[in-house]
Amino acid sequence: MSDERDLVQRRILPIAAERCAESPVVLLEGPRTVGKSTLLRTLADRLGGNILDLDDLDTRAAVASDPAMMIGGPGPVLIDEYQHVPVVLDAIKARLNRSSRPGQFVLTGSARHESLPRAAQALTGRLQRLQVLPLSQNEIEHAGSGLIESLFHEPDASARATDSATTRDEYISRVVRGGFPLELAARSESARSRWIDDWVRLTLERDVQELSRIRQAHILPGLLQRLAGQTAQVFNTAQLAEGLGVGEKTIRDYVRLLEAVFVVRMLPPWDRTLTKRTTARPKVHVVDSGIAARLTRLSSGKLAVRDPSVLTQFGHLLETFVIGELLAQATWTDGIAAAGHWRTRDGIEVDLVIEDDNGRVLAFEIKAAGRTTGRDFTGLRALRDHLGDSMVAGIVFYTGNHSYTHEDRIHVLPIARLWQQ
Repeated sequence: MSDERDLVQRRILPIAAERCAESPVVLLEGPRTVGKSTLLRTLADRLGGNILDLDDLDTRAAVASDPAMMIGGPGPVLIDEYQHVPVVLDAIKARLNRSSRPGQFVLTGSARHESLPRAAQALTGRLQRLQVLPLSQNEIEHAGSGLIESLFHEPDASARATDSATTRDEYISRVVRGGFPLELAARSESARSRWIDDWVRLTLERDVQELSRIRQAHILPGLLQRLAGQTAQVFNTAQLAEGLGVGEKTIRDYVRLLEAVFVVRMLPPWDRTLTKRTTARPKVHVVDSGIAARLTRLSSGKLAVRDPSVLTQFGHLLETFVIGELLAQATWTDGIAAAGHWRTRDGIEVDLVIEDDNGRVLAFEIKAAGRTTGRDFTGLRALRDHLGDSMVAGIVFYTGNHSYTHEDRIHVLPIARLWQQ
């Protein structure tokens, strides 16, 4: 696969083009090699204009030397990996002070905007940010608009979807394969593992340390590996600090850096009522299930073994995989206000809650088993009773084949329903 455009058309592309017609600056941000440059080239073909590639050292030096001159000229200016020369934001701001017409700049970045020096305030009110995440299965399979949109509009009809014939081995394959374009292009699992190892090394050695000259960079690989071992679990700072022999503040600072370069995501606690019943701790998810599997050395062969400890590890990886699919769909669904996990202090939990601008809620539980039990519905039922009519639907995803309604507004769906219409 020589070009990501040979595989899929990214669902975020038409949204980015639409935002360019509304805002003077659009920022596409996400992990390195996730496909941002391909999106930028496609937008350049549609919009016209020149691309300044700041991964190119000569271009980077020229922009750093005279940013105002380099961003001058007619037509939109598209800047790839702008975080390498953050001073360019001052030149953009100066140009926008003269004219704030839409569609002047499209930026891509492999670091979160707010993590960069001088970036947080430079373009306040003039910048629209869009996340570019690893390819979703929905995109890979060229599926429809996505399950989240269907559930908000027709929850009962969505729950009556056709059954799935997807097997556990097929789920394992998708989880381990991940969603980065070059992961998908790998011709073997060993080739994919080598690519992931290089990706992790470059991200830690280049991207993280470009953001912050940290003193104990040597602990980053071990920290990331341990975070992968915690994926889909409540974040435990004390456990990480003890295991690595450093202070908890160091762990928190370094995890923020890993978040800033989109290696991990902290799924915040969700509670509309902000009651004391719910936990305030986030859950940690590696941004891509394939990378999480490699960091924890869980190959397809290991995951196929029906060993209790392996089943637990697969459950965590599968949850990270499904959460990634749902959050990817949320990036191209209009009107999403918040997403997080819901967990009470007495242990009742829901893996993901998505709320729209109208206060309507979808809730999701993810199970690695091929059948459901009564306990699988405890969290969804408690949340439904807590929220009342504003909970549109609760979904238990599982590796079984059948779709059905279990009770009022609580449905069971095969995980493959995320990409099978």
